[in-house]
Amino acid sequence: MKNIAIFGAGGFGKEVAAILLKINEQSPTWNLIGFFDDGLEVDASISRYGKVLGGVEILNQWNEGLSVVFAIGSPKILKLLVTKITNPKINFPNIVHPEVFFADKETLKMGQGNVVARGCSFSVDVKVGDFNQFNSLSALAHDVEVSSYNVFMPLTRVSGEVQIGDANIFGLNTLILQGLKIGDRKRTGPGAVILTRPREEGLYMGNPAKLTKL
Repeated sequence: MKNIAIFGAGGFGKEVAAILLKINEQSPTWNLIGFFDDGLEVDASISRYGKVLGGVEILNQWNEGLSVVFAIGSPKILKLLVTKITNPKINFPNIVHPEVFFADKETLKMGQGNVVARGCSFSVDVKVGDFNQFNSLSALAHDVEVSSYNVFMPLTRVSGEVQIGDANIFGLNTLILQGLKIGDRKRTGPGAVILTRPREEGLYMGNPAKLTKL
């Protein structure tokens, strides 16, 4: 069993803890030692899954090897936290729920630090970068390329040959049509249908999705 901690002690942190338990049911792999979170007091209890061990400062002083998985719903904060962790003893595994569908694992390329929740699916020749968060029932079709620090809310569906850049957040039940290039730092609202390339940074809502000024 390898020691692992979750960075982010909110609701998604508890969901990631449950993923680790599901992985262990099939093959004992992870010993969850607790959570890191800069916004909570040390020893704060997180449901039945453990306690808060500290924040970035304590993690950077950790004196033994430790795997860390992020449970952060903001691309901006996620990227900032990754850059703040300088401890060479820390590693970032991919955490994948056992109930994820892969059409062909041989054609899948995945970096480090990704979280893939229950019911997601990946088709053939999919490429995924680092530190992406795939919430439940998200789906990537053939030849999709995803860079890094993206957050996919539940039921996000990405059609074939879509290219996604960095630090995007896709709201609940977003649909992206085939062949589009999404770029960086885009956001979509719940139920957004992306029919054309979103060129400006900002929030896209509706069907068809349009840039929204709030």
